[in-house]
Amino acid sequence: MRWTPGDRSNIEDMRGRSGGGGMAMGAGGLGVGGLLLLLVLSWATGIDLTSIAGGGGSSPPPEAVGTSGKVTGSPEEEKLVDMVDAVMDDAQDTWRQLLGGRYEDTKAVLFRDAINSACGFAQAATGPFYCPADRKVYLDLGFFDEMQRKLGATGDFAQAYVLAHELGHHVQTITGTESQVRQRQAASPGSRNALSVRMELQADCFAGVWGYHANKGGSRVQLDPDDTDEALNAAAAIGDDRLQRMQTGRVAPERFTHGTSQQRVEWFRRGMDSGDPKVCNTFQ
Repeated sequence: MRWTPGDRSNIEDMRGRSGGGGMAMGAGGLGVGGLLLLLVLSWATGIDLTSIAGGGGSSPPPEAVGTSGKVTGSPEEEKLVDMVDAVMDDAQDTWRQLLGGRYEDTKAVLFRDAINSACGFAQAATGPFYCPADRKVYLDLGFFDEMQRKLGATGDFAQAYVLAHELGHHVQTITGTESQVRQRQAASPGSRNALSVRMELQADCFAGVWGYHANKGGSRVQLDPDDTDEALNAAAAIGDDRLQRMQTGRVAPERFTHGTSQQRVEWFRRGMDSGDPKVCNTFQ
């Protein structure tokens, strides 16, 4: 994937105002490596798996979020920041074209270890997430390294897929899908997981829709021939069935929240092949 740096106007950089021990909460002797593996699995399954490490409460201790405001990032990390800005800019440009005046710009909030979001206190172990309350994407950049090392989801377009997926949830909020699904889940608790799977697969499809337009020559992102394979590999790596096998050695379909590897690949490919969000109706 090729991209051009910009002014970072699509970024809200909170790296210097977050951290201070959030990652360590409830670590229970796992160490940073083990906890970061839970970070990846938590994002992919939608379940805060840090609870199995002996903690995971929602209220931060007083020292959990710092306020230094100073950002000190390595050259590699700063390159990631520019990549996130470029992908957010390019993907939002695509959705402006597709949704017209309905689309509302958002930002990616970068943090380290822990942050107070409009959806509550969040640790890095939550993984990347979209918060409907303030309509922003939240991301600890350390997730990308763990996604590559722990799950084998390599390549910068695999990282872009994660961002585009979270931005897909923003599209769902704008179009009213998110609120409709939450209402249906409240009315029918037994269908909560099944509806969650449909929401997540639609976000995968929306990520593919952006990939289609980026492949045609995006404003700041251009794809290379092997980029699609990177995204498909990432989608397969984070299927519920694969992650459950990694965690427990067996598959429990009734606990799926994001879809199987095959489903995630299929719906991303549908969006990537067509570039049309109309093909992303996972609720039919």
